[in-house]
Amino acid sequence: MSHVLDDLVDLLSLEAIEENLFRGRSQDLGFRQLYGGQVLGQSLSAASQTVEEARHVHSLHGYFLRPGDATMPVVYSVDRVRDGGSFSTRRVTAIQKGQPIFTCSASFQYDEEGFEHQTQMPNVVGPENLPSEVELAQRMADRLPESIRDKMLCAKPIEMRPVTEEDPFNPKVGDPVKYIWFRADGNLPDVPALHKYMLAYASDFGLLTTSLLPHGKSVWQKDMQVASLDHALWFHGNLRADEWLLYAMDSPWAGNARGFSRGNIYNQAGQLVASSCQEGLIRQRKDWA
Repeated sequence: MSHVLDDLVDLLSLEAIEENLFRGRSQDLGFRQLYGGQVLGQSLSAASQTVEEARHVHSLHGYFLRPGDATMPVVYSVDRVRDGGSFSTRRVTAIQKGQPIFTCSASFQYDEEGFEHQTQMPNVVGPENLPSEVELAQRMADRLPESIRDKMLCAKPIEMRPVTEEDPFNPKVGDPVKYIWFRADGNLPDVPALHKYMLAYASDFGLLTTSLLPHGKSVWQKDMQVASLDHALWFHGNLRADEWLLYAMDSPWAGNARGFSRGNIYNQAGQLVASSCQEGLIRQRKDWA
């Protein structure tokens, strides 16, 4: 693994400090607040460490309650709600400065056979010849705010390759649809749970901003206040986060200063491995302009 990927694996592993109580360090990605994918991945890690290995996570539903502080660690408290014959339920609260910043419920299940169907993978260009987000950022380095320029141009543990290039400083009105290929930038251990933590971490990138596309707005514009309100994630089976995955996103609705976005995640074989939904704040602040 690269050192940046090894660092992300460590970030998602957590420190057990008491029964049902874990601590995770934070990373500063240059956003106004703690990156939501961090608490998603770490919450799932905390919950998974209290469930027997034979039961695998199939869904996670969470709410972002307060902005997190990227300079402080996060404590995760796990409530073992129920262990039934087939399913286990966990409730996780992420805490900073004595207050909850995120809460979620996660459900785990034994594998079993049943009816199967899925939607077809969109027909889009593959990732092989697409530029990465870091390469795209290098092309506009002179326009990046100096305070976050280094964070945008440095090596990333998750390599992301947008199918369609966008200029975040001069966004155009377009359809509320986005496709991004992504994978961990290096080989991960054969630990199925870790690959799901990694996908949870990556699932927050780009999802909410899909709802800005039909309005010609970008999170980089100074008058936009954009923040995740909730996040839901469903795992449809085992996956490998170190192999290319296609994140197919769309936004069917926006209103009342909120945007709603959905995502389907496919592997290169066309299997639907996960799905997501998110609603977030997309408020235009004329007083910020």
